[in-house]
Amino acid sequence: MIETQGLSVRLGEREVLTDVDLQVRRGEWLAIIGPNGAGKSTLLKSVMGLVAHRGTVTLDGRLSGTLKPRERARLVAYAPQTPALPSDMSVFDYALLGRTPYIPYLGRESRHDREVTASVLDRLDLTGLAARPVGELSGGERQRVVLARALAQQAPVLLLDEPTTALDLGHQQQVLELVDRLRRADGLTVVTTLHDLTVAGLFADALLLIAQGRAAAAGRPEQVLTEALVGRHFDAHVKIEPGPDGRPVVHLVRGGT
Repeated sequence: MIETQGLSVRLGEREVLTDVDLQVRRGEWLAIIGPNGAGKSTLLKSVMGLVAHRGTVTLDGRLSGTLKPRERARLVAYAPQTPALPSDMSVFDYALLGRTPYIPYLGRESRHDREVTASVLDRLDLTGLAARPVGELSGGERQRVVLARALAQQAPVLLLDEPTTALDLGHQQQVLELVDRLRRADGLTVVTTLHDLTVAGLFADALLLIAQGRAAAAGRPEQVLTEALVGRHFDAHVKIEPGPDGRPVVHLVRGGT
């Protein structure tokens, strides 16, 4: 569903990504992990077509550069980590913007568009906030509203940049489990950046470790989340053990002991 070959990005004088190859199958969840500044968010923006890049990006068998904006928006939904939100717009109206690719030029949203939006808000526990201005929300609430707009888009590919930032533990679980249910029910292809390695290993089918702008490792969670790889690329002392379901759990080791 998503493939990049030789993907490279230069921002100013800095080479942020260099020759990154990735493949994400239809219905798969790929989590991109790596230390701060490794290029994770830039990789998502490149797939979305938001930054200039070298190499190729293919979406559902089509070269990304050949897609018109509305075609891309019906294929890929993107929730950035720190979007600019219109403070006076209501939560409902902001989430409704996700339906824009389906609304005719100079037209208005349909009853179906409003029903889809209301359903998404309900799933994200936001119905009670639907009339509230976005500017009055807490950080966690704003994060869920951004996700709501992306889900309202009903695109088969969902790109989420740190979707659990600013969420408390309960809402982190709620959001990730909702994304997983939608993925399984609707066949969504999901790509997320996640800083919590255990969470990434718990939900994703595959991991891509980005370090210094390059793909350092890729594969199943237990192949990527090893003490050697995490220690080397995150400069951290960790112990990694299988959890109850066999997926890796990353523990920090105090003082390297």
